[in-house]
Amino acid sequence: MWRLGFFLHEMAFGLLSIFLPLYVTSNVVGGSLVDVGLMVSAATFLAIPFSFFWGYLCDKAARYKPFIMLSFLSLAVLLYLFSSTTNIAVLIMLYALVAVFHVAHDTPKNVLIAEWHPREEWEKSFASYELLTEIGVLIGLVLGFFMSLSGFSGSLILLFCSLLNVIAFLTSAVFVVDPPMIFERGLVGMERTLSFAQRGITMILRRDEDQALTEQLRSENASAYYIGLILFSLGSAIFFTPLPVFFSQNLALASSVVFAVFTMNTLGNCLGYYLVRNRTQVELTSEKRTVMNTSLVRMLLALLMITAVLYASMLTTVVAAGILVFMGFAYAFFLIGTLSISMEVLPQGKAGIFNVLVGVGGAIGCLIGPLIAGTGTYGFLYVFIAAGTIFLLSHFAFRIFAR
Repeated sequence: MWRLGFFLHEMAFGLLSIFLPLYVTSNVVGGSLVDVGLMVSAATFLAIPFSFFWGYLCDKAARYKPFIMLSFLSLAVLLYLFSSTTNIAVLIMLYALVAVFHVAHDTPKNVLIAEWHPREEWEKSFASYELLTEIGVLIGLVLGFFMSLSGFSGSLILLFCSLLNVIAFLTSAVFVVDPPMIFERGLVGMERTLSFAQRGITMILRRDEDQALTEQLRSENASAYYIGLILFSLGSAIFFTPLPVFFSQNLALASSVVFAVFTMNTLGNCLGYYLVRNRTQVELTSEKRTVMNTSLVRMLLALLMITAVLYASMLTTVVAAGILVFMGFAYAFFLIGTLSISMEVLPQGKAGIFNVLVGVGGAIGCLIGPLIAGTGTYGFLYVFIAAGTIFLLSHFAFRIFAR
């Protein structure tokens, strides 16, 4: 039941993820793609230090519920204020504050899942959480579809999203419970250290016995992992940030149809999380391999979107929707793999680094994507080429980490 508040929160932000770019570039606000890029990029950049700050603070206090409640209540207030203005400068400022408080619940949520479950259940637990919240995103997109179709005003949609966060705050106040002791991540870290020492002793003994040395002793290349996370987030932001506007303007789809197309991406996410949740326990090496493969799949899918630029038609829209399904499916496996790896690789007290790394790539991509898209007729062609190239670079970074 403690996940109910997150479910409601993701309903709101699933709706907002598509609504905001369309709202900013609509006649009501009169903004441009560059304004969308500045708004999302500024928010993501500002969220980077706060990702680390909230993560450090909640681990230092060993309290997680207060940060979750603070996040949801602050978002409810900010979205209410969002509905009262159409000034682009004010909207950018408010959205930056939304990002600051949005990340306040992210690290606490990750830690709660890790501490309430043993290591062998982390992947399944993360997948169960992501599946539930992704269903919330899906419902939010469906609601956005019907609200857009029914002619709801932008301010009413924003007020509805604010109300969902109020309810998320209330349900979290009732159902979220902090673990009585914080020790699971510490135990996992000790196990990794002991395992590393044991492999070193085994190698020394084998060498003394003149046995063939069949393995190398080495610590994981954490830097390559961090770079891979940044690059993958960068490619994702370049690809997805201007995408609603691409469907709306380049393919001339109505706002309701844009919501419908993006539900396909969320359906792919849900299917991926469902499969991850129900598969048997996997080893760390398998998680690394999954992360490598999904980054490569995303590269191929991003490049396949080039066809939507060159051959705009109804069939192209169907193909693009299919691409989004597989994009979401691959991302589900990627996210669960990286969350599980991060809970092992990152030391206690620094769990927020995961969100910082993702935020760095996302912030840069949110700015670059719309800027590239606005360069001319073939702007989106360059967007998809750039995203595909960066996904490929992330694949190489994760390959180095997995050696």
